[in-house]
Amino acid sequence: MDVRQLEAFLAVAEHLHFGRAAEQLFMAQAPLSRTIRALEADLGARVFDRNTRTVALTPVGQALVAPAREALAAVRRVGEVATAAAAGEVGLVRVEFTGLAAHPLVAALARGMRAEHPGVRLELASQPISRPAVQRLLDGKCDLVLGRWDQVPPGASTRILTHDSLVVVVPRTHRLAGARSVTFSQIASESFVSLPYAGGSVTTDRLWRLGYAHGTAINNVQFAPDTQSCIALVSAEVGCHLALGSVGRGTTNPDVTFVPLASHDEGLVPDVHLRAAWRTDSTPSVLAAAALLVRHAQPDGEAIGI
Repeated sequence: MDVRQLEAFLAVAEHLHFGRAAEQLFMAQAPLSRTIRALEADLGARVFDRNTRTVALTPVGQALVAPAREALAAVRRVGEVATAAAAGEVGLVRVEFTGLAAHPLVAALARGMRAEHPGVRLELASQPISRPAVQRLLDGKCDLVLGRWDQVPPGASTRILTHDSLVVVVPRTHRLAGARSVTFSQIASESFVSLPYAGGSVTTDRLWRLGYAHGTAINNVQFAPDTQSCIALVSAEVGCHLALGSVGRGTTNPDVTFVPLASHDEGLVPDVHLRAAWRTDSTPSVLAAAALLVRHAQPDGEAIGI
């Protein structure tokens, strides 16, 4: 039994006339009759009672109408899904993101995908550190990553989503808490709490680079697993913390102050902008998500070809 036989059967069942069914199928009546006989041979039962004057469904034929329609609908659905998948309109996109600055972009991405690509499902996961996510991206464990990296390995493409800067988080009682900006030399001798460098923290990397540029050894008195824990330690006056400007804009803590790092000191280290990364050979659904994300973050930015 094949699709062609089911189409022929349903056409005859609808018209109860071989001539009109043949016209609907754009075929001659003789081949149609042979197709019906082949179907009956496959089933081992007649589906039509027919003579020179009339055509009627047998009980077997009546029972076959509904499942034949369902089978043809399923076949059409397979074709539609394949076409939609090729166009990036269905599928799963696994998104990993780090940092508070990524939260509104992830929310906008989720809303946009539901509106523009409702057949694509997003799987969202927050990560404390950006660097390991790039390796997971290349390993095929995720599809789209929002984070901060100095270098991205071959096989991945990136776009800047939002520009960011460095700030120093100090206790509210600190001598520099009221400053409009601070140079690194003013805080180089302070105690610091930081994110673990081994995990790939961008801010800890920048702190140590600044110390090297100023010929100063950094006094890291404590490491904490995430930024909010570092800020809590600052509020307890354990030490200062080098953070991102976006963290300061998204944090309300009356016991700490976010003081911008002077621009000439920021120029000594690579930028800390938030980027999106995806595999260069990504599927259309992933590229559609990346394009929507970039478009939202930078309305006048470069479009991503799909």
